[in-house]
Amino acid sequence: MASKDFDIDQLAAYLHLTPDQVAKMASRGKLPGRKVNNAWKFSESEIHHWLEEQIGIVEPDELQKVERILEKNYDTSIDDRSMLWEFMSTEAISIPLDARTRSSVAREMANLAARTGLLWDGPQMAEAVLAREALHPTALENGVALLHPRRPQSSILSDSLVALGISPRPIPFGNTSGLLTDIFFLICSTDDQIHLKILARLARLVSDEVLLTMLRSAQSPAEVIELIRTAESELIASDAR
Repeated sequence: MASKDFDIDQLAAYLHLTPDQVAKMASRGKLPGRKVNNAWKFSESEIHHWLEEQIGIVEPDELQKVERILEKNYDTSIDDRSMLWEFMSTEAISIPLDARTRSSVAREMANLAARTGLLWDGPQMAEAVLAREALHPTALENGVALLHPRRPQSSILSDSLVALGISPRPIPFGNTSGLLTDIFFLICSTDDQIHLKILARLARLVSDEVLLTMLRSAQSPAEVIELIRTAESELIASDAR
């Protein structure tokens, strides 16, 4: 499906900014846009990629603001699940994850997702993930990688899901600071909005070092889901205060 275009007013409403703010950001190259007949146009897919980049670089307290923007624009008819743990299942969690290289991690994570029956082509998903990693590694400095393809893989997915693998030994996974990675999430989404929603929530959760320590000590997939469910519930309760 072709991506639609926003004009300045539409994008301002989407990002909850003023039209003047959007125009200034576009003029300064801080927003991906182009001029058509002297009027700014913004591709929806490019804006989604821009938002994805913002999720990757902003501080934890800023992530809440990004998530609120995404929530206000989210179409619940696409998927009405509101919690990250609802996209997870025990069959798509591996403790320990038996992989020692970037390519084997991608393959094993795709195989995990395929166990659910929601992903029909594990090798294609692994290939798409590795292509995304080649563009920009998803490994964070806290030992977590948020794997995902550059575009939603709706042709090989019947529904969106999140897989998780925890390696007993941290491995090199492309972190720009040279730090090692041992917790691997794989986001498999059928739509850009779902992808951004999951990514924003995950980015907030994995900024919690206590949760990461507990995940590294977890003994079963069921325990992992319960840890994430509890941490996510506490996060939502904190947002409401």
